[in-house]
Amino acid sequence: MDITPQQQIEEEEVPPVAAWRRRLRNHPMRHHPMVRRIVIGLIALVLLPYALIILYLPPFVHPVSTLMLSELALFRGYDRRWVSLDEISPNVVKSVMMSEDGQFCFHDGVDWNQMRGVVEDALDGEATRGASTIPMQTVKNLFLWNGRSFLRKGMEMPLALAADFVWSKRRIMEIYLNVAEWGPGIYGIEAAAQHHFKVSAARLSARQAALLAVSLPNPFRRIASKPTRGMLRLASIVESRARRSGEYIKCVYP
Repeated sequence: MDITPQQQIEEEEVPPVAAWRRRLRNHPMRHHPMVRRIVIGLIALVLLPYALIILYLPPFVHPVSTLMLSELALFRGYDRRWVSLDEISPNVVKSVMMSEDGQFCFHDGVDWNQMRGVVEDALDGEATRGASTIPMQTVKNLFLWNGRSFLRKGMEMPLALAADFVWSKRRIMEIYLNVAEWGPGIYGIEAAAQHHFKVSAARLSARQAALLAVSLPNPFRRIASKPTRGMLRLASIVESRARRSGEYIKCVYP
């Protein structure tokens, strides 16, 4: 069949995006039942953490992390003894906050100033520093996986904003301290205190709390009960900051 010049012009003027959408709409697999089930399953998987954030709001709910679930799946088990924030030494809260997220009380789940600096460093080709807040680390522990990737960070940020909106700062800190990993199979501050220092979380000293705080980035190499010289130096800095943290911890201790 001959194509008139006018038809040729109309076909050439179809925008590439519109043409792609038209092909997608007409693709025979679009309405395949299996494809639809997969798409619905993926959407449900993405939305599930947001539903769990609401479910984890009451204080009597004791969430577990994805790492804890993986321990169970591999038949290894783990040690975690949930304690309320009132049963945790303020030394721990102060040290962890000063070591991990000094602006914890002032941001909405994401420290946008820190994040902007990371993006600028990346664009300049420089080594990037960590910008994960305590809410970001909490949702990562609860719902996501370890390792650096843009996908995980892209999922982590909106989850952190949602968690910070739904949970109080005290609840975020309580969950974080009860799911953080402090060694092989050691989860939560109570198990960590008993394992490393043979005391309860309520009785941790300022120095012990500082050593646990500085071990958080890599608890397999940084062992709180066997600190290296570098760990002792970092712990001294954290301990000093914790003593002067009054204005920075008012969202946890008004």
